[in-house]
Amino acid sequence: MDINTNISLQNLNSENLKKVDASKLEDKAIRAVSNDFEAFFTQQLLDISLKETNVAGEGVGADIFKGMYTDAISRNSAGSFGISDMLYEFLSRENKKGSNNDK
Repeated sequence: MDINTNISLQNLNSENLKKVDASKLEDKAIRAVSNDFEAFFTQQLLDISLKETNVAGEGVGADIFKGMYTDAISRNSAGSFGISDMLYEFLSRENKKGSNNDK
């Protein structure tokens, strides 16, 4: 099997790189981190609140099911409680301050 090690650099010229809007990429990354944090925070709250309940039955299987349940709820509700919006606004503001100080 031959592996082609020749990489075409014609698409990586400076004109094409200038067309990429880094601020949009940074905004998407900040939004993703903010949503991930809210999902993590929500899962922690759910894990604590459901710790002593028998909502999923009893035993090891119930603990696994509760973990999967809280994970699914927290990931699907990420961005809906407002925590991620506050964090996004704060991180965006700090990112802009940092990029202005770099200039």
